[in-house]
Amino acid sequence: MTARKFEALNAPPDALEKGGIEILRASVVDGAVSIALRRAFDDPFTWGVLLVDLARHAARVYAMETDLSEEEALAEIVSGIQAELDNPSDPGSSQAVN
Repeated sequence: MTARKFEALNAPPDALEKGGIEILRASVVDGAVSIALRRAFDDPFTWGVLLVDLARHAARVYAMETDLSEEEALAEIVSGIQAELDNPSDPGSSQAVN
């Protein structure tokens, strides 16, 4: 069996220029999401703001790379979030690593 290569994203240009702390890394491994994160914020509310920002970025990428508009993609993302909140497909587990 040959080893698979991990395809990492590049760090954002402003983080390379100004420095920063990575707070979230998400990967797809064998069809499932694998996440590493650090708490990073004093108030969990800020994670909500970050998650919405991520959803908007993802919707823009879908709009650039598919036939979906940004609004259609965001609506689908929001539907997925609500469905997962209502009925989690995998509650998973977490442990502090960093």
